[in-house]
Amino acid sequence: MIIRKPTDILSSEITDQALYLNRRNFMRAGLVAAGSIGAGWLPASASANTKLPGVKKTDWGKEEKLTPYEDVTTYNNFYEFGVDKSDPSENAGSLKPSPWSVVVDGEVAKPGTFTLEDILKPHPLEERIYRLRCVEAWSMVVPWVGFSLADLVKRFQPTSKAKFVVFETLFDPKQMPGQSRRLLEWPYREALRMDEAMNPLAILAVGLYGEVLPNQNGAPLRLVVPWKYGFKNIKSIVKISFLEEQPPTTWNLLAPKEYGFYGNVNPKVDHPRWSQANERRLGEIFRRETMPFNGYGEQVASLYQGMDPSKLF
Repeated sequence: MIIRKPTDILSSEITDQALYLNRRNFMRAGLVAAGSIGAGWLPASASANTKLPGVKKTDWGKEEKLTPYEDVTTYNNFYEFGVDKSDPSENAGSLKPSPWSVVVDGEVAKPGTFTLEDILKPHPLEERIYRLRCVEAWSMVVPWVGFSLADLVKRFQPTSKAKFVVFETLFDPKQMPGQSRRLLEWPYREALRMDEAMNPLAILAVGLYGEVLPNQNGAPLRLVVPWKYGFKNIKSIVKISFLEEQPPTTWNLLAPKEYGFYGNVNPKVDHPRWSQANERRLGEIFRRETMPFNGYGEQVASLYQGMDPSKLF
């Protein structure tokens, strides 16, 4: 496993979004390949720089300073396309996020295979500005466009046996060349406890900055759980399962002493190889103090009452 140290990004190096798109032709074919997201939902010519229609603005995080668009789309963890932070934006052009379908199975009354359009139709899109923190001590603030995970969960009518929600990323080494190497146990899997999945903060995102989600950011459908470390926010989802028992998850299987099942942001519990007490936001020079639950403790701390905080990572 290779984890690169974040580079310092000076404010003078930040490029305006419009200039960046023109200069780099929107990251070459990698972003253009984001394609349409469901017939009838977007025009067939839609790509990652296509505006999403009818997005509702919300008050979530409106006081935050946004991370520059260029940083959000070129500094990523997505090992399916390589281990360096720039690899996803350079290599994700091979991903074909349209057509796309998601399998739903397990302890639910309404399982099945659903197109992305099927999943999106009942759910109006809204923009939420959320912080996202990675265990390598860097973070970003992104205006995600998506819809409530809880609303989707309710739609499939989980049975009383459903205690966990499991997500799975596409496995296709032709589209995701990093999967041809045994860096991780593919396909990538992550999971939430049912009460976590039903928390109002958790969303499934299909865009950012009001535009279709770029490939390297998890097109066409990804999880955003802002009180957890980045590895919990699984990308390019093709399967959602409802299980009675706690399932194994990718990083927890690979390095259980470094990546716990819960993955909650906890500045008092250091990663074995670095401190979690502070972080550097992309686009900024100075480090800042890390907040418990990434600053969302008021909304989620009650989920973990009585649990050992040292085990939540």
